[in-house]
Amino acid sequence: MDALVLLGTFTVFCLLGVPVAYSLGLSAIVGAAWLGLPLEVITLKTSDGMDDFPLLAVPFFILAGAIMAEGGMAARIIDLARLFVGFIRGGLALVNVMASAMFGCISGSSVADTASIGSVMIPQMLKRGYPRLFAVNVTISGSLLPLLIPPSHNMVIYSLAAGGTVSVAHLFIAGIIPGLLLAIALMSLILFIAYRDNLPKGEYVTMREAGRILVESVWGLMTVVIIMGGILSGIFTPTEAAAVACVWAFFVTMVIYRSYKWAELPLMIGRVVRTVGMVMIMIGFSVAFGYMMAIMRIPAMATEFFAAISSDKYTFLLYVNLLLLFLGTFMDLAPMLLICTPIFMPMLAKFGIDPVHFGIVMIFNLGIGLLTPPVGPTLAVGCAIGKVSMEAVSKSILIFYIPMIIVLLLVTYFPALTLWLPNLLLGR
Repeated sequence: MDALVLLGTFTVFCLLGVPVAYSLGLSAIVGAAWLGLPLEVITLKTSDGMDDFPLLAVPFFILAGAIMAEGGMAARIIDLARLFVGFIRGGLALVNVMASAMFGCISGSSVADTASIGSVMIPQMLKRGYPRLFAVNVTISGSLLPLLIPPSHNMVIYSLAAGGTVSVAHLFIAGIIPGLLLAIALMSLILFIAYRDNLPKGEYVTMREAGRILVESVWGLMTVVIIMGGILSGIFTPTEAAAVACVWAFFVTMVIYRSYKWAELPLMIGRVVRTVGMVMIMIGFSVAFGYMMAIMRIPAMATEFFAAISSDKYTFLLYVNLLLLFLGTFMDLAPMLLICTPIFMPMLAKFGIDPVHFGIVMIFNLGIGLLTPPVGPTLAVGCAIGKVSMEAVSKSILIFYIPMIIVLLLVTYFPALTLWLPNLLLGR
């Protein structure tokens, strides 16, 4: 009955349209009142949830991504991708996906990638004669890559939800191979569609223009070198690397590129603060919600349930995939990580599943949910940029789910795809 009160209240608040963060906090308060606990407990747990040094990586990564996205880095990354694949049939669609992969090394956000890459690529693709729905589908599908390719601030959130027992650095490295596999799978599908439907062929870039593009893009891509190089060499922690990346991103945008006006900087900082505020409120309330779940033994009951219906870890992973794919269609990625991770963590040791591997599987699963109706924030942004209805995109994008599901299954059932690289570079 206790679990029904907590989870039922949360569901009711969500159905009433209350934001997820406040639904978490309000349902935690209702749960505490139901058990007769002092409400100060919820306040203290909410405060403790936000008072964590590794969490500083989240606002720093969001700020670095915003600076580079609004400072012209997205356009330069698109030009760089055009050097490698722009001349192939369907080249602009390939550029779209490759740019998402490279931009993911900076933004770490699916929605930010769709807004930045989509606002440039969708008009270009339409101008060159690509079908509107196809252009939107490619943009939306490619936006899944920043969630897997480091640095993804969602990996920091997963580490926090796991009680700080999972290394953020290991998660960053673990996402590289799955991200590259997904990029290859999406580009293979695009090539098939391009030759089947005789999509436009791109143009070659002149040597002079290629030199200019390389010089301009290398400054921004140094952000990736700073983040990953600093972490792998042991010079920076992920939090420190995020802070240094902010300084470098600011220097490149305002001093080297000079494509962003100083007068616009306060507005951009305000948007970042608003985003960070929403994320931190959600994290704080989710910790209080998780505390109530622990008191009500919800993780223990979930463990007993899955142990009863799962004979081995492969069956368990199948059930988890199906559950997360379903839940991801109704709720955003970050709150699902914060809610589900404490429930699943006790089961990982029982089934012998590495928490780093499981974290990539969760993020991949829930990332697909960002692209699916009825919620799908990435889907909504892509539809707004492409000026198409969500219903039309929901039908035409179905073929793009095929490579996503194939790669998801590979990542789920072949843990070496996620664990080999971090074990090689960082050890365990």
